[in-house]
Amino acid sequence: MFKKILIANRGEIAMRVLRCAQEMGIETVVAYSSEDAETLPVQFATEAVCIGPAPAAKSYLNQDSLIAAALAYHCEAIHPGYGFLSENAEFARKCEKNGIIFIGPSSRMIKGMGDKQRARALMKKYGVPVVPGSDGVLEDWKEAARIAEKVGYPVLIKASAGGGGRGMRTAYDANEIQAAFENAQAEALAAFGDGSMYLEKLIQHPHHIEVQILGDRKGHIIHLGERDCSMQRRNQKLLEEAPAKILTSRQREAIHKAAVRAAKAVHYVSAGTVEFVLDKEGNFYFIEMNTRIQVEHPVTEMITGVDLIREQIRIAAGLELSYRQSDIRISGHAIECRINAENPAKNFAPCPGSVPFLHFPCGCGIRIESALYPGSKISPYYDSMIAKVIVHAPGRLEAIRKMRVALEELTIQGVDTNVDFLYLIMFNSDYMVGNVDTGFLEKDTEAIIRWGEESRKQSRR
Repeated sequence: MFKKILIANRGEIAMRVLRCAQEMGIETVVAYSSEDAETLPVQFATEAVCIGPAPAAKSYLNQDSLIAAALAYHCEAIHPGYGFLSENAEFARKCEKNGIIFIGPSSRMIKGMGDKQRARALMKKYGVPVVPGSDGVLEDWKEAARIAEKVGYPVLIKASAGGGGRGMRTAYDANEIQAAFENAQAEALAAFGDGSMYLEKLIQHPHHIEVQILGDRKGHIIHLGERDCSMQRRNQKLLEEAPAKILTSRQREAIHKAAVRAAKAVHYVSAGTVEFVLDKEGNFYFIEMNTRIQVEHPVTEMITGVDLIREQIRIAAGLELSYRQSDIRISGHAIECRINAENPAKNFAPCPGSVPFLHFPCGCGIRIESALYPGSKISPYYDSMIAKVIVHAPGRLEAIRKMRVALEELTIQGVDTNVDFLYLIMFNSDYMVGNVDTGFLEKDTEAIIRWGEESRKQSRR
């Protein structure tokens, strides 16, 4: 096992990795920007090193600075968390070149799965269902138009090197295909330096289902059930739960087998997620594989009892999985709400600032992941997510009730947050019966906000 690791991230995920490492007897070095000098990870780590100024490009994305810090502090491995460099094949390659273990898949695997078109072709070869579309990279918009006519509109033009919703445009008919292709390609070139594009039929308002997988260097691969991540806004998840209420037993078994098949196709090593869309007819299709730990990993931990970060570190150290598939038992239901410093009534505008007081809920089945403390500062330089509230209960309705109570108790002063908005979702009739797809918030956000305002007015009367 490692003696010392560098944590190349910030906020709640840095704290999550730090706590796990401490439990395992591993010393930690937290790499931080000058903006984050007073944050909890810096205070709680064994050691800390400033790797640059506030902008992420000069600190958390500064590969050479992170490598130099790991070497200077004699770290055997680097944990990238999620975001930043967690799926950067070049950073993983630099780690390998310098004799540092990257706690995640190999650079080759990250590169292979990061190329969405190559991943799609590989999944198709191994019998994993993929969305109908192009069989390779598109030559130009005219080829895109020909394929679109064949598979039927609407279609998605997507960047092979894309991610996070960038390099992606929708065409609803033949009049939109050229502009969609050219705009998506221009964005992809600017964001990723790669203008390779492919096309898929747009599955409208699907459910977003992802399966958690673990694989070790001995070739053992298991799944830990699925999560429903359909509650999204602008391709960013807001709320996740496990297991997925929408799936039948037959669909659940089939999607788990497909995810394991996908992982075996690439001889996957580490923690990862195989993502699918589920259409209105109950068909599911592979969309991508995330080669990192996910923000929503706690809901899987809550229903399985498996510490995913611990397994991720063990695998990176060359150890076998602690579990076999027969050991995995799904128990109860878990929900995670992402707490963001933003104002839903003002188009979810970010709200950085200082937090003079906060109170986190606690109790049986309630878990908090955060790096906030009274007096801490929410920076304008980074993502607006400041905490995660996770609940676990015997059933879904009980979990919803527990989340309502947790959100009622949660108090964060000094900045606007989406806590009230999430609380209102917990009472939404469509959400309560599980009738939520990826288009839910696009359609219902204003109605949810209006309902909340009316409820507050009536309570004052």
